[in-house]
Amino acid sequence: MCSNSDQQRNKTVLVTGASRGIGKAVAMQFAREGYKVAVHYNSGTAEAEALVAQLIQEGCDVMAVQADVRDSAQVQHMIDTIMAQWGVIDILINNAGIAQQKLFTDITDEDWHNMFAVHVDGTFYCTRAVLPAMIAQKQGVIVNISSMWGQVGGSCEVHYSAAKGAIQAMTKALAKEVGPSGIRVNCVAPGVIQTEMNAILDPETLEALRQETPLEMLGTTAHVAEAVYYLCSDKAAFITGQIVGVNGGMII
Repeated sequence: MCSNSDQQRNKTVLVTGASRGIGKAVAMQFAREGYKVAVHYNSGTAEAEALVAQLIQEGCDVMAVQADVRDSAQVQHMIDTIMAQWGVIDILINNAGIAQQKLFTDITDEDWHNMFAVHVDGTFYCTRAVLPAMIAQKQGVIVNISSMWGQVGGSCEVHYSAAKGAIQAMTKALAKEVGPSGIRVNCVAPGVIQTEMNAILDPETLEALRQETPLEMLGTTAHVAEAVYYLCSDKAAFITGQIVGVNGGMII
């Protein structure tokens, strides 16, 4: 069941890439805590609509919004739709992403540009669209979802690592710029999380990754969602510009 907290019910959250995986877990966390949640999706129409229907059944205040985050016009239309419905976006979770494993010499121009378009351009477009209202109201929270590979690099994922590293640099720079406006910007860098994206890995690889993790376990989407939720709460009021690893100790 969804929370009835008046303070939370008056706050609105946009979660990009929320039809599955980490984004879905984050959207569910906020909705069940009583926030108004915009569930963004691009191609996962059925999944997003099913999630929204489930949360509405639970008494949550949610809506589905579609946009290709690679397109600034579509992003602006999405933001305008949410603002028309709820009047404000208090929290933005930039989670939309893709993954691809390839040898560096096999990465095509299209692979490279698409990886940056989804992760970096998408984060830029969504953030740019919500910031004017946040600055005007002198408050707001932005959490970008990166990856531990953006911190240390991943073999056969150079373009992915580079894009995720760019998000981390963007987080630190923007936190300095908008801090005086009362806006906090942080980044969560997950480790190996049990998602559909990682389901392509064979059992032997997943077991090896589990054994490499000091806590000897793979992360769940709920682990990441809890970290994101904390960073958006008043308990994290003095935290900004940080890269928070949720990786079981694999990257320290």
